[in-house]
Amino acid sequence: MDWWFWPACLFLFTLIIGIIAPISGVGGGVLFVPLTTAFFPFHPDFIRGAGLIMALTSALSSAPHFAKKGLANIRIMAPIVVVSIITSILGGIIGLWITSAFPEGKYYITIMLGIVLFIIFAVMLTSKRVEFPEVKEVDSLSEKLELKGAWYEPTLGKVVEYRVTNMKIALPAFAGVGFIAGMFGLGAGWANVPVLNLIMGAPIKVATSTSMMIITVNDAAAAWVYLSKGAILPMIVVPSVLGITIGARIGAKLAVRARPRIVRYIVLGVMLLAAVLDIYKGLAGLGYVPKLF
Repeated sequence: MDWWFWPACLFLFTLIIGIIAPISGVGGGVLFVPLTTAFFPFHPDFIRGAGLIMALTSALSSAPHFAKKGLANIRIMAPIVVVSIITSILGGIIGLWITSAFPEGKYYITIMLGIVLFIIFAVMLTSKRVEFPEVKEVDSLSEKLELKGAWYEPTLGKVVEYRVTNMKIALPAFAGVGFIAGMFGLGAGWANVPVLNLIMGAPIKVATSTSMMIITVNDAAAAWVYLSKGAILPMIVVPSVLGITIGARIGAKLAVRARPRIVRYIVLGVMLLAAVLDIYKGLAGLGYVPKLF
């Protein structure tokens, strides 16, 4: 095949992912890594590196706007990234070490990716979003850090004040999320938002916006690990970033007319299929099951 064949396929593939991501509410990075691992003949290291760059690009494009509007709370983000940036770097180092230290390392990573995708599927299927959670009590750590904020909500026509809690529970949760994001190159919005919204009590708009700020720090740190090891391949990164960026703009316009719940369930079905395919592909590489493709 000509050199441009797979990059062209990757562009069309990420264009589709970019279109359905805003409609379904599922982050494009969560779909990109497992699906590309399942259907494309690229080494998992290059795919994970591209996944980090894609998630970072998306976060950097939106985080400044959220910060200007007062939705992204830096006071909440700061203690979280102190922990998660360390674990995201460790995740990247360990993930690359597994694929280089063991002859079958890439198959181990593929199997673990499928298992993680099952977990993401369960979290996204069962978690609910609360627009304005009611925080009755604030733990001592959150109180000392003064984790609160306010923003003007145009739909209500007033300034909404809020405070968050359970920082002692959130810190180990974000440590685990950072490790997974670094190891598998996944955008962490699928876990950041539920933790911020359901555990800490942040309003959903604050949770999604602050999640973007967290991703800009965590994924940037993990991306440097992949870059230093030569796992950021322009032939994969460039068409992927272009495809998902263009697709996201189209999807944002279509989201007004589409039925998000139906699309969301379709995407969750695709995620479940990708999880099964990744585990099967890894087991086939190890010789436990026959290869299908």
